[in-house]
Amino acid sequence: MGSRASGQRNSPASDQRSNHASEQRGGRLRDPSWTLLRGDRSFRHYWLGQSAASAGAQFTTVAIPLVTAIALDAGPAAVSLVATAGTLPYLLFALLAGHLLHGRDQKRSMIATDLLQALLLAQIPLAWVGGWLTVPLLAAITFASGCCALVFGLSAFAFVPALVRDVHLAAANRAVQGSRTVTEISGPGLAGLLISAAGAPAAVIVTAVGHLASALGVATSHPRERLAVSTDAAPGAHSRGSSTSGRLPILTGLRILFTQPHLRALTIHAATYNATEQVLVLNLILWAVRQQDVDPGAYGLALAAAGVGGLVGTLTALRLADRCGLGRAFALSLLASCLVPVLLPAWPLTGWALAAVVAAVMLVRGVGEGNANVYSVTMRQQLIPREELTRSAGAYTQVMYGSIPLGAALAGVVGESLGARTGVLLGAIGLVVSAVPMLTPTFLRLRSTTTAAAAGSAAGAAGTA
Repeated sequence: MGSRASGQRNSPASDQRSNHASEQRGGRLRDPSWTLLRGDRSFRHYWLGQSAASAGAQFTTVAIPLVTAIALDAGPAAVSLVATAGTLPYLLFALLAGHLLHGRDQKRSMIATDLLQALLLAQIPLAWVGGWLTVPLLAAITFASGCCALVFGLSAFAFVPALVRDVHLAAANRAVQGSRTVTEISGPGLAGLLISAAGAPAAVIVTAVGHLASALGVATSHPRERLAVSTDAAPGAHSRGSSTSGRLPILTGLRILFTQPHLRALTIHAATYNATEQVLVLNLILWAVRQQDVDPGAYGLALAAAGVGGLVGTLTALRLADRCGLGRAFALSLLASCLVPVLLPAWPLTGWALAAVVAAVMLVRGVGEGNANVYSVTMRQQLIPREELTRSAGAYTQVMYGSIPLGAALAGVVGESLGARTGVLLGAIGLVVSAVPMLTPTFLRLRSTTTAAAAGSAAGAAGTA
């Protein structure tokens, strides 16, 4: 895994016409993300910073496990401990973090967490050189860095809609997602080269520099509007009339997600998808590599096809939605990402032949995920009241990440009791089930995120009448 509906916007059709007109040069349609990057200096600065941070993050993804295993000569349990420490904040604190960030200056939060992450990560090579780097210290650093990453991500979800106009929001999300996908494809290889030349601890410096670049990009970008609100009940210029007051305001984000029909469908889909994906992926590696004689190197190359597909999906998302309508385009993306993996256990193949099938499925699945990520982020940013973006992002993250360990545990139970191949099949079926809440007639009729938000506003008005 609409507009603010303030009542003062142009119609959806006029917004689309003006947007397309601004992208036309000499009768030729120009790429909206490229047009936004060229014409909006604030967003360009932000995007460059995020691209640098995303590239740096790929170095850490490769370097930290190697620091644990090689520099500290630790075993699998220690590697798992350090890796878990980095993602644990998302499971423990997402809902609370979204609540605490409500009404805060998102720009300051992002700059502060970027600088703090750079400082934290710089301690790894310093401690290594000084001879006092240990597994507990490394786990503590990755845990604190994970907390910073959580705060930054929730703040960024609210920051981008304030940085660009609503009509450019999908193009902005696609630009950020596109650069992230490129770094996910190229980053591990570059990280491997640097680690071979300078060592794993030294490679962490690249990530620290990436966070400094991100802080600079955020600092030099200037939002078009102020997001922060001082009270829960403040109506704000961007509220759609939904009150956030209540005895448990920390649950406001969850109430928003599960009250609005489209948000509820997106949330249920994301949680189910993440859980069943664990069942699929964890059993796939056991079945393919251990039972079907797929070489580990071939398996890695097959999985890399998902990154290539993700880039293609990200780049084609806006054009597909423009041609088919948002609802149908989203349905096509779900067809690719949720239905195609059912083909994986159907082939009685071994070795490179099975690796080729896995690569083909992952390529198509990646295209669907690339499309869906752009649609999902943009829909949530425009369906959620602006003053509640951080709370809702925290709730969404809590639900998403909370389903992952459950799925991982279920993967083990299924694989042990029914076999790895059956686990792959059941995981793939679970992906299909995850798409069901999205495939309603109302959702399929959506033409754009603008019409989605208008429908959400109408539903909210009906609920409060």
